[in-house]
Amino acid sequence: MKKYKNIIAILLIVSPLLGIAQMSVNQERLEKRIKDLAQFGIQENGETERVAFSDADVAAQQWVIEQLKAMDIETHIDFAGNVIGIRKGTKPNMKPISFGSHIDRVPHGGNYDGCVGSMASLEILKVLNENNVKTKHPLEIIIFSNEEGGVVGSRAIAGHLKESAFAVKNSTGYSIGEGMMRLGGDTTRLAEVARKKGEVAAFLELHIEQGGTLEKENLEIGIVKGIVGLKWWDVEFNGFANHAGTTPMNARKDALLAASKFIIAVNEVATSFDGTQVATVGRIKSEPGAPNVIPGHVVTSLEIRDLSSEVIEKVYTAIKKRAEEISKESGVDITFNKLDTTADPAIMDLTIQSEIEKSVQSLELSYKSMPSGAGHDAQDMALIAPTGMIFVPSKNGISHSPKEFTSAVDMVNGANVLLQTILALDKKLK
Repeated sequence: MKKYKNIIAILLIVSPLLGIAQMSVNQERLEKRIKDLAQFGIQENGETERVAFSDADVAAQQWVIEQLKAMDIETHIDFAGNVIGIRKGTKPNMKPISFGSHIDRVPHGGNYDGCVGSMASLEILKVLNENNVKTKHPLEIIIFSNEEGGVVGSRAIAGHLKESAFAVKNSTGYSIGEGMMRLGGDTTRLAEVARKKGEVAAFLELHIEQGGTLEKENLEIGIVKGIVGLKWWDVEFNGFANHAGTTPMNARKDALLAASKFIIAVNEVATSFDGTQVATVGRIKSEPGAPNVIPGHVVTSLEIRDLSSEVIEKVYTAIKKRAEEISKESGVDITFNKLDTTADPAIMDLTIQSEIEKSVQSLELSYKSMPSGAGHDAQDMALIAPTGMIFVPSKNGISHSPKEFTSAVDMVNGANVLLQTILALDKKLK
């Protein structure tokens, strides 16, 4: 009899733990959330347009708030226009474990960038409620405002959104300041949004990879080890505009020709180093822009990204040296003007990476550690809290396109990893 009592006692202890381990998000419901969200901004051709601050963005945000309130989640909009939902913990004085993403999109974008992480976060709260699971820490869902227009909402929370950004307009015609007000924020009280380092126990973001590595390697999960930093420059080429028919080839100071050589040099320099650094010229403007005039003035963009600030600087120095050689050979002056639109690399917290890995292993999913070549809200949140990111595959590596797609199975895999990691951190963190 004593033997059976011991077995029963063990089962009583183990059963709740098994319940949490086996708890899973609802695939059908998660997929429906994605489809329901896609209706906000739906066009006649079946594609969705939901740029930040648009009517569709405002309506989608209100829909998210309704979903949260239906789950008895305390919900409000902060002064930066972020949707904040709090699920109370059993120890309300503990710092919150935060998670979420964004629902705004680039023009002609897809239904998965940001949306997967946001809808998975809603689904996780639903599953916890259904299973009557109580966490010690308060759980905070954040749906960030205007991620695509410059990670505005997360930058405000990190205390790095400058007032000078308020005047910047997006494709809706609204400025960032006007847009925040449309979403229910208040630019005059933005300072109240900023959080001090250490106020959040941890932040997690689930996101589509937006690249093709996971699919190519037939892997189910990416554990992000860091988000690359990026720096931008405008590069000016000042030659001499002259008649295209009467100026000999050897007497020209062709700014566009020098810019062309520069673009090739950027690619050659970036590929000459070992590592995953990238350098891109994505914009070029030539003046006066007439077919019968030698271009006298050209402006190109230059962007360099890497997980290391030192590598970015090393690549920039090598590109600048090549530019000096091109300038000397062509007689065209080349000037680099550094822009304010920069971000430092954000290394993900090692403890959180470890917990994500354990969650992945417990779910028997394939995975790899990898950098993120794109910027995310997690990049700013890492300034104030230990942060981690989870990637799921993007079909054919496509993103920022109507053809963007992540399967329901992959979304569920990522959501379950997020769920298990939240539960693990709730036990581990004080």
